[in-house]
Amino acid sequence: MDRLELIRRNAQEIVTEEELQELLKKKEAPRAYVGYEPSGKIHMGHVLTVNKLIDLQKAGFKITVLLADVHAYLNKKGTLEEVRKIADYNRRCFIALGLNEEKTDFIYGSDYQLGAEYVLNVLKLSRVVTLNRARRSMDEVGRAMDDPTVSQMVYPLMQAVDISMLEVDVAVGGIDQRKIHMLARENLKSLGFETPICIHTPILLGLDGTKMASSKDNFISVDDTEEEIYKKVKKAYCKIGDIDENSILALFRYHIFPRYETVVIERSEKFGGNLTYASYSEMESAFVAEDIHPMDLKNSAAKYINEILDHVRKVLL
Repeated sequence: MDRLELIRRNAQEIVTEEELQELLKKKEAPRAYVGYEPSGKIHMGHVLTVNKLIDLQKAGFKITVLLADVHAYLNKKGTLEEVRKIADYNRRCFIALGLNEEKTDFIYGSDYQLGAEYVLNVLKLSRVVTLNRARRSMDEVGRAMDDPTVSQMVYPLMQAVDISMLEVDVAVGGIDQRKIHMLARENLKSLGFETPICIHTPILLGLDGTKMASSKDNFISVDDTEEEIYKKVKKAYCKIGDIDENSILALFRYHIFPRYETVVIERSEKFGGNLTYASYSEMESAFVAEDIHPMDLKNSAAKYINEILDHVRKVLL
């Protein structure tokens, strides 16, 4: 897989691909970042963006991970002390999941976001962004947005300034970050900063077929036990013929196939024996054709996810 294919893999959107190709021509080692708001357990939805950072590292990017403790505080996720502890836990998880620690800069928001230069840039941006625009940018990520606080209106302005202050070329995030990233693309030039390229990953389906979220009991956490994962996967939504809302297929597409050259669906000999697939599309077609039983798919998904997370569990012990 070449450099551009790695970057595109499992990305829902690149804004814009033309700008990305020009960047790759100009820089041998461009810089990309993701900001993670420390607010609870790391689940497979978060791991989707970690996978993209690993792809970008393989494609020659330098990676910055912002552990956004101040953002979490502003978004009502706990005290600064509480979110800092969660941020430390997040950092350990990301390294255990495969980010190269020596090639990744982990930065806490509180290390620079309280400085005079940063605050002045946020204030400058507040003069050109309307209240309505700031509020709309938080629709997908904010809590209690029916009655938002002023801090939640500052949040997207800070995220835009982060991109410039961290001197990154590419902002990576889930597609729920799109409105904030577009705010940055539209307004950072007014402060004299470069316009960032944005790479957006899909929102991972939860085990109930809806968005995976820490606030719901529909996620696989990176520190779930082997038994817990088998139990959760067994109950997950996985209906033959339903591709778009099938949470088990999503695990194979976004987490299993990117880490394995071939995937084996284990079956009893009396049902035809094991099936081996070299690509997600090949396996999906077989599932739609009813060549794979949902329970066999679930059992194999649980086995592979446990293999992926086994190292994480050992590190966190």
